Amino acid sequence: MKNAKFPGLVMIMLLVGVVGYAQAEDFRKLSGAQIRAKLVGMQLTDESHWIEAFEPGGKLTSIEMGRMRTGQWHINKDQLCESYSKSEDKNCYDVWISGRTVQMRSQGSTVSPFEGVLERITKRR
Repeated sequence: MKNAKFPGLVMIMLLVGVVGYAQAEDFRKLSGAQIRAKLVGMQLTDESHWIEAFEPGGKLTSIEMGRMRTGQWHINKDQLCESYSKSEDKNCYDVWISGRTVQMRSQGSTVSPFEGVLERITKRR
């Protein structure tokens, strides 16, 4: 009787794997024009600890754990580039989206992508 449960467990594991794979495939890479259309006037957030606001004209405002920084963002080919100071190297990312969830992926990196939820810029206190 114990063996009768095993096929059901295997089926559940397979379904979970297929659903996870399908969800990963929902992300699509954005072109430079699509990045601009999606990000201008919006902010990326984890809805708790940090916000990155992409203001018109290239102003970038970040609030992380109550600390605010400002910098610049721009599009270079099909990547979003950010820098917070003139002495700091700019970081450029491929931008992937699925619904409201955005991933910023560094080319050639094995590190997990930077991920957040896209929403309209809110007034900050």
